[in-house]
Amino acid sequence: MSDIADRYALLAEDFLARIRATPGHLWDAGSPCRGWTACDVVAHVVNGHRGILAFVHGTPPAAAHGVGVSSMADAPAVEPGADLVAAFPACRDDMTAMLRDPGLASGQLPGGPLGPVPVERAVDVVGALELLGHTWDLARATGGDEALAPEAVSRTHRAPPLPRGTTGHRCVR
Repeated sequence: MSDIADRYALLAEDFLARIRATPGHLWDAGSPCRGWTACDVVAHVVNGHRGILAFVHGTPPAAAHGVGVSSMADAPAVEPGADLVAAFPACRDDMTAMLRDPGLASGQLPGGPLGPVPVERAVDVVGALELLGHTWDLARATGGDEALAPEAVSRTHRAPPLPRGTTGHRCVR
């Protein structure tokens, strides 16, 4: 597996651990992302993964596991009884498979905060920032473990800064 796929897998596992540790009664807890609940944070990450994968495969993103589809910066609607513990691993597995396929991983994204770059580069920079930040957001919302992998934080901190206002995020850190 590539270094990028390895780094992604570690970050995704940390996020999944926070999802699995979230008690059902805390999914409606407010998060550090203005106007979002813990559930919204997870739905946003799932939606972002689906958006990247849909672009790579040339298909529209599809709702699954009770999590709808929205613009990349938003949190999609989540149906009552949605299975967030299944939704994230499904898109994580698809993302990992894409990152392991050199033909797909090297495909160009047409734009975004980094400009036109290979998909794997976008996942490595923006994806790392998203997973790290939202792992913390989910933990903070639910009173969970807020500790993040030190080397991932350091690596993300050293990455070139994204242009201000390009993520369209509600999160204030």
